[in-house]
Amino acid sequence: MKEAARQARAESRIIGFVPTMGALHEGHTALVQRSKLECSPVIASIFVNPKQFGPNEDFAKYPRKLESDSEKFSAAGVDTLFLPDAAEIYPTGFRTYVTVEGLSDRLEGRSRPGHFRGVATVVMKLLEIVEPHYAYFGRKDAQQVRIISQMVRDLNLETEIVVCPIIREPDGLALSSRNAYLSADERRAATVLHRALEAARAKLSAGVRDALQLQSTMRKVIAAEPLARVDYAEIVDADAFEPITRIARPCYAVLAVFLGKTRLIDNLYVEPVGDSEELAYHL
Repeated sequence: MKEAARQARAESRIIGFVPTMGALHEGHTALVQRSKLECSPVIASIFVNPKQFGPNEDFAKYPRKLESDSEKFSAAGVDTLFLPDAAEIYPTGFRTYVTVEGLSDRLEGRSRPGHFRGVATVVMKLLEIVEPHYAYFGRKDAQQVRIISQMVRDLNLETEIVVCPIIREPDGLALSSRNAYLSADERRAATVLHRALEAARAKLSAGVRDALQLQSTMRKVIAAEPLARVDYAEIVDADAFEPITRIARPCYAVLAVFLGKTRLIDNLYVEPVGDSEELAYHL
């Protein structure tokens, strides 16, 4: 992989990279499509990273569909598929980890201790191996993207992080590999995440700027769904991912909700338009 990447750079080609853990859906192929507009070659990876799963999480049962995933990437136009195994990424005696301090210990980091250390470490390794000019990530994992962007900046990596829109089902549920875990009833109930975010957006459109009121609105929508249990529902600054009290700068409404044993996340990005009271929304 390193030799192929160096050859592409030597030929002055623009390398695009889409790192994944497999179990592909249309969100992943949308990243490939965006990369193909801007890059050639497009490289994708599949690696289920053991370092980002906690001891009681779903590493063992995480869906692995290598044959069908390979076919999907090929059909989408991926030029090279990188399939390292765990022993290559984490050889015997591996001891070096990447931690982005101040962003990794809240929200997802609070609920999943050590998760972002594993994410930052594997992404750092993949970027060093593939040496892409651009790497493409979905905005559904907003905190993860923010942490990776900080790591790239802090460590002077030669990759630009490109953040792409969330891809959703017709009923609003954000595409996720973990949606496959849901029972039929849980799948119907899972739309509560989108409904909670839409309720927050409706309040914002009506002029509400108080973050606590918006959080309360989201929590009430989730509480009304018997199969849902909220992990967190907060309004946070888009840069620091710290709670804010009033909508006056770019921010996220972020959600993590359990449907049975399955934990799903989603978000709404909100930013002021110029100096006006108008807001732009990105679901």
